[in-house]
Amino acid sequence: MNESPAPIIREGLERRLGLFDVTMLVMGGIIGAGIFVNPAEVARHVDTPFLIVGLWLLGGLVALAAAFVYAELAARRPEVGGQYAYLRDAYGPTPAFLYGWSLLLVIQSGGMAAVAITFARYFLEFTQLPLAPAAVAAMALLLLTAINCLGVRAGATVQSGLMVLKLLAIAALVLGGWWFATAHPDITRPPAAPEPISLGTLAAIGAAMTPVMFAYGGWQTSGFVAGEMRNPGRDLGRGLLLGVTGVVLLYTAVAFVCVYALGPAGLAQSATPATDAMRLAIGEQGATLVALGIAISTLGFLSQGMLTTPRVYFAMAEDGLFFDQIAKVSRRTHVPVYAILLQGVAATIVALSGTYGQILSYVVSVDFIWFALTGAALFIFRRRDGEAGQGFRVPGHPITTGFFVVACALVVAATVFNHPINSAIGFLILLAGIPACRYWQRRKSGKEGA
Repeated sequence: MNESPAPIIREGLERRLGLFDVTMLVMGGIIGAGIFVNPAEVARHVDTPFLIVGLWLLGGLVALAAAFVYAELAARRPEVGGQYAYLRDAYGPTPAFLYGWSLLLVIQSGGMAAVAITFARYFLEFTQLPLAPAAVAAMALLLLTAINCLGVRAGATVQSGLMVLKLLAIAALVLGGWWFATAHPDITRPPAAPEPISLGTLAAIGAAMTPVMFAYGGWQTSGFVAGEMRNPGRDLGRGLLLGVTGVVLLYTAVAFVCVYALGPAGLAQSATPATDAMRLAIGEQGATLVALGIAISTLGFLSQGMLTTPRVYFAMAEDGLFFDQIAKVSRRTHVPVYAILLQGVAATIVALSGTYGQILSYVVSVDFIWFALTGAALFIFRRRDGEAGQGFRVPGHPITTGFFVVACALVVAATVFNHPINSAIGFLILLAGIPACRYWQRRKSGKEGA
């Protein structure tokens, strides 16, 4: 009978996070700016209310399957590094390094830069300050970097507070749109007879799933701070399930309100669907409220990313596959300050360069490769370690886990089909990590042989 591995306590890291913190980290890592704008992206590919809302439910099923998979992985390996540790233990150091490499150069830094620019635009709408959006974005990133360098408790407190405000803003959007907006005529008309599913319809659904899954991505980041949770074997799995379930309900409700108020055609033409829906419901005050909610949401997403992702680089450095300094923990604040600074500087550089635009279309193709491989890692651990032991187990495995892996592979295929050039850029950056990995491996071998 194999028992679940005991948590690995990293020297210098303090366990201060509980279930509420974990749930807020999960929700904060998923809910960024995407839900406020991506319903329009979905409506540009599919034009019926059923599909527009239904695809958000389908994406929610994938996210829930992911939550199940990551909850068991967290119970089996409740250590710092999260997804990096799962990939390392399943496939070896090279794939794990490539994951961290793409996280730093594409997935996290680029996404954070884009979200920071979104925050800056809405912030400047309120304040009318004579500043460039890139400069405001850089200041926001640097401020959150400094806060998270003060300690995991300070970072988690800021993150949880922003998450609560974000949830209140989304609730105002959903309730205001439902109670005060008049149903669009396209919603009240009798539904037309369903058309046969064609290859064109399937291609449109695949294209629509890219923005849906981009908005749902981020459930994995809470695992990065497992080494700083008081009881990761219990709280990480519960937090994943609670957080993802809450996000699915919120996302589906927002998509419904947007299509309810604007109709499929109006939603497809809107650049800011949440703002337009609230403008119809309550007027300009409603639009201002949602704009404030978007600013809070983006800031909360940035805070969550700055709190969690640097732990991956910390774990890479501990494995001897990155700069030694990145693995150092501050004696005063008990956080990996250099890893946090690396993430903050990388995201700030991208924000100031203005080259983040294309990243949003190729981040999904790269990110979901790692999701698929992580899901497949559970099959490896089950075979290697056995079924027994305490902790969470994926219900319906292997069907549930297989569904998640196949869904991720289909998302990658659909993204490559619809955005081949941007996907190729992402893959080239990923492959560039191979020689970098070889360098760190030779450097590690040299130190061990010395």
